[in-house]
Amino acid sequence: MNNKAVPLLEALREQGLYRELREIESANGAEIVIDGKTYLNLASNNYLGLTTHPRVVRAATEAIRRYGTGSGASRLISGTMSIHAELEQALAKFKQTECALVFSTGYMANLGLVTSLVGAEDLVISDRLCHASIIDACRLSKAKLLIFPHRDAGRLKDLLKKRAKKFRRTLVITESVFSMDGDIAPLDQLWKVCKEQDAWLLIDDAHGTGVLGPSGRGGLAHFKMMPQEGLIQMGTLSKALGSLGGYVAGSRTLIDYLINKARSFIYTTALPPASAAAALEAIRVIQDEPQRLKKLWSNVALWRDGLRRVGLPLVSDQTPILPVLLGDTRRTSAVAEMLRAHGIYAPAIRPPTVPKGQARIRTTVMATHSPQALEEAFMKMTALVHRGEL
Repeated sequence: MNNKAVPLLEALREQGLYRELREIESANGAEIVIDGKTYLNLASNNYLGLTTHPRVVRAATEAIRRYGTGSGASRLISGTMSIHAELEQALAKFKQTECALVFSTGYMANLGLVTSLVGAEDLVISDRLCHASIIDACRLSKAKLLIFPHRDAGRLKDLLKKRAKKFRRTLVITESVFSMDGDIAPLDQLWKVCKEQDAWLLIDDAHGTGVLGPSGRGGLAHFKMMPQEGLIQMGTLSKALGSLGGYVAGSRTLIDYLINKARSFIYTTALPPASAAAALEAIRVIQDEPQRLKKLWSNVALWRDGLRRVGLPLVSDQTPILPVLLGDTRRTSAVAEMLRAHGIYAPAIRPPTVPKGQARIRTTVMATHSPQALEEAFMKMTALVHRGEL
C-alpha cells in the first residue's frame, strides 16, 4: 500500500489537491490560534458561536460529572441515558415533529436513514450538490440513483413523471442550505412536486438548523412550512448547535422504524453524554437569546455587502456561507495562504469537494464575530484585490 500510495500523493501535490491537517492550539469560536498566531476564524460552521457559550460549556461539564465521558455501548445494548431522551424530546419540539432520534454524527444519520428507507426496488433522486454523506448513503442503499440539476424543481418534476412509476417507492433528497455554495433550496416548490408525484422528500437541514427561520428552526420555518407525512427532516448537532451528532425528526412510526432498521444507529456507541447535554442546552440558548440569531444575520449583511463592494465574485449571498469563486485550484490555494499570512483563516475548497474549475475560498460568518474584526478583515482583502493578489 505504501509504495502504491506515494505516486498518488505526489500527483495530488502536483495538481494542487493535496490535503493536510493543520493543528489548532486553541479556539474561542471567532478566533483560532495556530503556531502561536491568532487568526480571525472565517472557516467554522459554529454559526451562533455556541461552542463556547458558558451555559453550553457548563451543561457539558455537568453531564461528564453525572454520566462519565462516554456512553459505553449502543443504546440498544446499554440503555438510553436520560440526557439522550431529553435531547430527542427537545429536538422534536424544536423541529415541530412528533419524535426525533439522535445519531453519533450527521454522516451516520444520513447513512442509517436512507439505507433504511430505500433499497434495490426503489428510486432516489438527489440534488446534484448534495453532501458526500447523502451520496454514500444512496450508493449503499442499492436504490436506483438519479440526479436533478441544482435547485431545479421543474426538472425534478420531469424525472418523477418519467421514472417514478417504475419503482416501488421514490425518495427525493435535498439540503436546505448547501454547504459549499451557501444557497437555499426551494423547499416549497420541491415539496409541491413530491406531493403531486407521490414521492417522499428528505431535507438535510444541517446548515439550516439554528440559522433559518424567525426562531432558527430551519428550512421548513424559512418557507413557513409545517412537517407533514412523507416530509422527513434530518440535521446535525455540530453546526449552529455547537456540539456533535446528527438527528432525524419525524413521526413516531418513522423513529420506531429507524430504531429497528438503521444499522448506523443500532451498531455504534451512543453519542457521548457531554455532546448530548451541550446540544440540548444550545437549543435552549437559541430560544432564550433570540438576539444571537439577529446578530448573526447582521454580521452576514456586513460581510456580504463588503465583499460585494470590492467586486469579489460570490457563489451565493443568501446565508452565513459566503464563498468567493476563484476557479483555478492552485490560485485558490495560494490565496488561502495569502489570507492566512494576513491573519485571516478561510479555507480553499477544491475538487472533488466542488466541481473542477470551481475552486473557492469559503468564508463563513458567526454571531460572535465583532463588526470591527469583520471590517478589518474586509480592509485587508480589499488591499489584496487592489494589488491584484486576490
